Amino acid sequence: MNAKIIVIAFIAGLLGGFLVNQFDSDSYEDRVAEWYAAETAVSVSPHHIRKHMAKGDQSFILVDLRSPMEYEAEHIRGAINIPAYKDPDTSAYGDVERIVSSFKALPKDKEVIVYCYSIPCMTGRKIGNLLAENGVYVKHLGVGWNEWRYFWTMWNHPHEWNNTHVEDYLWTGTEPGDAMVNVTDTSCPIEGPLGC
Repeated sequence: MNAKIIVIAFIAGLLGGFLVNQFDSDSYEDRVAEWYAAETAVSVSPHHIRKHMAKGDQSFILVDLRSPMEYEAEHIRGAINIPAYKDPDTSAYGDVERIVSSFKALPKDKEVIVYCYSIPCMTGRKIGNLLAENGVYVKHLGVGWNEWRYFWTMWNHPHEWNNTHVEDYLWTGTEPGDAMVNVTDTSCPIEGPLGC
């Protein structure tokens, strides 16, 4: 009797695997196309943001998700703080109502872009997912605070190193600071969506 159960389970497993493969209509190409569509819909280039800051573009809002203490010490110029951390060591992910209502209160005519600690940091992704579950959709800056502040040359091109300076793009205090960077940024000669 045990042998019959094993044979039936084996056949059922084979049949189930066959049926899943037959009805899985997403080809490799479809999955790749879907991934790139999602990646480009959500990710924002720091070059794009830096270039638009230098032009005084006010069509977007940067949101720093770090703790109020870290934000006050220094943040990207023009960024507001909607903290996902109470302090540098204590997350506030459970404060869903405050986080969601803060994002819902932002102007609807502006692109909202979040950033957190670093590229591998999951805070921006977790908050983005939390917001999407509550009908709020944000974009994600391609670098975190650490890369923006301490690794300027990592994500900028060598020809940009001498004519862009991280200090021009930083602010200290509880206020966002003037989003307009008073510099002439000529580091990216390519205009349009494929430019820096």
